[in-house]
Amino acid sequence: MNNADTDLRISSANRGTKITLQVDGVPCTAYEGETVHAALLAEGIRVLRIAGKTGEPRGIFCGMGICYECRVTINGVPDQLACMTLATDGMQIETR
Repeated sequence: MNNADTDLRISSANRGTKITLQVDGVPCTAYEGETVHAALLAEGIRVLRIAGKTGEPRGIFCGMGICYECRVTINGVPDQLACMTLATDGMQIETR
């Protein structure tokens, strides 16, 4: 989850202002205009929660708010859709 080592963003793309999120207590870089989903994916974070019934890892699937597989806790509010939420500076995100 170290952005300096694993940033998967396209380096030539124009981006908004650099911001910092806290993901499970670890600082992560994002850019204004990115969704939480995009920021997590760029950090290499694929597993966002564990399914209650099966215990299987769940993560981003549709990327458009239909599948609900990208639910995370944002600023203490559970079950927020990472793919439909814009990242903001200082946002606290909890996975799993």
